[in-house]
Amino acid sequence: MNTNKIDLVIVGGGLGGCAAALSACAKGLKVILIEETDWIGGQSTSQGVPPDEHPWIEEFGSTKRYRTYREKVRDFYTNMMDPLEKNDKFNPGNGLVSNICHDPRVSLHVLNEMLLPYVLRNLLTIELNTVVKSVNREGRKLVDVSVVNIETGKAAEYTALYFVDATESGDLLPLAKLPYVTGAEGKSEWNEPNALEEADPIDIQAFTYVLAMENREGENHVIEKPKMYTFWKEFHPNIWPDKYLSFFAPHPITKEKRRYSLFREESGFPLWEYRRIYDENQFRSFNDSKDVSLMNWPQSDYFLGNIYDVSIEEKEKNIYQAKQLSLSLLYWLQTEAPRPDGGKGYPGLKLHKEIFGTEDGLAKAPYIRESRRIQAEYTIVEQDVSPLFNSGKTGKLYEDRIGIGSYSIDLHPSISGRTYLDIQALPYHIPLGAIIPKDADNILAGCKNIGTTHITNGCYRLHPTEWNIGEACGALVAFCLENDVTPKEVRKDKDLLVDFQKRLRMDGFELEWPQSFYEKINK
Repeated sequence: MNTNKIDLVIVGGGLGGCAAALSACAKGLKVILIEETDWIGGQSTSQGVPPDEHPWIEEFGSTKRYRTYREKVRDFYTNMMDPLEKNDKFNPGNGLVSNICHDPRVSLHVLNEMLLPYVLRNLLTIELNTVVKSVNREGRKLVDVSVVNIETGKAAEYTALYFVDATESGDLLPLAKLPYVTGAEGKSEWNEPNALEEADPIDIQAFTYVLAMENREGENHVIEKPKMYTFWKEFHPNIWPDKYLSFFAPHPITKEKRRYSLFREESGFPLWEYRRIYDENQFRSFNDSKDVSLMNWPQSDYFLGNIYDVSIEEKEKNIYQAKQLSLSLLYWLQTEAPRPDGGKGYPGLKLHKEIFGTEDGLAKAPYIRESRRIQAEYTIVEQDVSPLFNSGKTGKLYEDRIGIGSYSIDLHPSISGRTYLDIQALPYHIPLGAIIPKDADNILAGCKNIGTTHITNGCYRLHPTEWNIGEACGALVAFCLENDVTPKEVRKDKDLLVDFQKRLRMDGFELEWPQSFYEKINK
């Protein structure tokens, strides 16, 4: 077994993990980045979820490095893909969910490019296809982690001064025996207006296996009938207004029956455009490439079981059934979906396996909306972001803020059978205390496993906020090592906190909403 000593081990190579590596390496730290799949990037790459962002993202509301990431994605298309028209707001897919809907492989390229200088300087080692098998913890400190490459079986042990859990499910927390929360808290815990009366640890949001489709009208690309197609075709959950495989779903806000459609020329919300990542009409085509869209829709949310804190058999069953759901939805679209002309099916929808490079054509990893969450020094609650409890234009202005973000409280149907919760949240701030566990001194939460509740997870889980969280982790580790202090001491000591926040600002973090934000929303 190889043993290596470094400054920081980051477990999880999603957006938070990549951002943590960038900020830590920029300060000269020696870092190991461990990723379970063969792609870094998480939501934006291996999970196939284009950036879901707030309406001001082009101007403010993120870190400087996140803006650089977005600019590099856009530059790739404008410089390499020969669009018909170049502009500083170019949206490769003309998708509705984001101003920069793009192919996951472009994000992968950009993130690797941003990290490469640190790899070349021997500051960063990226271990792909690698998972943590065990940890060694002494008192309030994690000492080392033992990892194994799931393809080669090669094992290694990494001793480090600090660790960041940036995994999609908070996988380091149970291994390190850190207290954590899953599911929904009861109303008595935080007195949140929309909390359940009693806590429910399995009230966890649905996860989704994304797939990519190319629209090749006039051709026949019908896939083999999925083994569970009959089950999913007949599936009609009691929280749903129709069969699950249909163009109907509850409206996330009103809960009324809402009609969807595949394309815009039909009535209903156009699903195809929602996460379209390639709009053929925007490019000078060198071949016969057609529109490409990613399937991450209400009808592909899987809420019949979870994939963490369950047995291996249960996990594998739910992964299989979730994949079968996505494939069944595609098969239904190809063969039975009603068309405006009275016919059935869109056989020209081609499963675009090249996007993810997987044998079944599905994303390399599931999109997990709700992770295990640390018991943090500070827990973000509904009252912090609700307009009912804040008189200004933004949520609570934490003294220990390390960034800003914005998204509604958006909870998808849950494993325990609850329907959507989609309510307003004010543009918010990110508190330092939310990334620091109560029970450890050298471990930080680097993505959606921070100290939120089930409810506030709904607005703190999206791309720009996850990046900000991870980048702040890397910066905090560097600051703590330089000053020989712990994260808790930085938060509690006024002078240290002010110094750390000053350095964040110098490094391109936004800790308050700018004046231009207030000018825009007051118009």
